[in-house]
Amino acid sequence: MTQVVHAGRARVTRRQIDKFAERRDQLADSALLTLSELGYARTSLREIAQNSNFSHGVLHYYFSDKVELILHCVRRYKTECVTRYDEIVACAATPGELAAGFGEAMAATLRNEAHLHRLWYDMRSQSLFEPSFRTDILELDHGLEQMIWRIVLRYSELAGRPLAVSRSIAYAVFDGLFQQGLLKHLCGDEQAVQDLASSVENVLLGLVLVPR
Repeated sequence: MTQVVHAGRARVTRRQIDKFAERRDQLADSALLTLSELGYARTSLREIAQNSNFSHGVLHYYFSDKVELILHCVRRYKTECVTRYDEIVACAATPGELAAGFGEAMAATLRNEAHLHRLWYDMRSQSLFEPSFRTDILELDHGLEQMIWRIVLRYSELAGRPLAVSRSIAYAVFDGLFQQGLLKHLCGDEQAVQDLASSVENVLLGLVLVPR
């Protein structure tokens, strides 16, 4: 009998935890648009509440402060991002196919989700000043580095050539390329999206050793 009672309480507790986590996700999704439009410095919990269907009190109940909410938002978005190119890696049969697919996918996310990527770079910059961000930002950044490395490794395999760079250098190259394209796109450069797609193949080619 005691075991049945304990099991019942455990199920109730799990349901409560799941409902709490689900509501946090809902709040984070609702807040993401405001955050991506205003950025970290100009956004408060009150500002987020005014632009959502949730009250300031509700936000405070589920998140202790703005930092916790923003980190939850960014983590949800970037956790999805790190698997974005996996299908391209799995399906490409030639280095050219991989480069073209990767370039098109990078261009598409630049064109369609520039405001969300802008928030990520804002948070990464803020982590230089805000110690409470650093552990989460470093963890997410590591996931993005692994994402790029999967692409670069597969390109090397398909090309039949060894890599000329380390994992961190490969990530730095593509991250810098994307951030540069993002800035140009946000500044109204109509060619920025296509330039990013076109640059990918040349960059990938430069990351593998050329036979002598």
